[in-house]
Amino acid sequence: MALQDVQDSAEFDKILANSSSVLTVVHFHAPWAIQCSQMNEVMEELAKENSHVKFYKLEAENLPEVSHKYEISAVPTFLLFKNQKVVDRLDGANAPNLTKKVQHHANVITPTVTVVAKEQDTKQDINTRLKNIINGAPCIMFMKGSPKEPRCGFSRQMVELLNGQGAKYSHFDILTDNDVRQGLKVYSNWPTYPQLYVNGELVGGLDIVKELAASGELASELPTDDDLNKRLQSLVSSARSDGIYERKS
Repeated sequence: MALQDVQDSAEFDKILANSSSVLTVVHFHAPWAIQCSQMNEVMEELAKENSHVKFYKLEAENLPEVSHKYEISAVPTFLLFKNQKVVDRLDGANAPNLTKKVQHHANVITPTVTVVAKEQDTKQDINTRLKNIINGAPCIMFMKGSPKEPRCGFSRQMVELLNGQGAKYSHFDILTDNDVRQGLKVYSNWPTYPQLYVNGELVGGLDIVKELAASGELASELPTDDDLNKRLQSLVSSARSDGIYERKS
């Protein structure tokens, strides 16, 4: 089920009345708030991965009676309903926490042992591959498209931020490999793109990188030319010790 808009309080009441024991997630948002726009993309991704869960967005200022009833004082705010009752709440833009709460309350039926074993093997294989990709460069951005031709607005903004810092980074186009695209969401516990990794560790998505840039901390997170030289020297030393590198006279 895709992310849907709630137009009025009557529609909202009807949604809750028909939800029964199905988990229903409602995003109280505002169109002028960039964090709400980013979290709507998170909701879209969660909706794709959780077809048994219902996802809605509600413009808080347009439905003041609903916002007042559920004590919505800021956006974005997320309410999780079951049987017409609030079972959980998240205030603020926090994609990993929202993902955890949805997974926790969705009550997915556990598959058989055989299926679980196969899924675990597949998960282990993709995790090994992801580690190799992530550790293959000091700084790598998983994005839609390439730095020269970004395929979404969020990826374009991340490219502009990194270029503005003079960063040296690699990239992986997640549109070219669905296994990586889906696997990295679980591996990173971060459901949207782009994602930035530095020295094998997740820095975060666009909102986190924006905050680091605004505070002046982004430059210290990015690898320097000295870091790159040290990495190259380490690779050369490793090759020599393995007998791969031979100096020509």
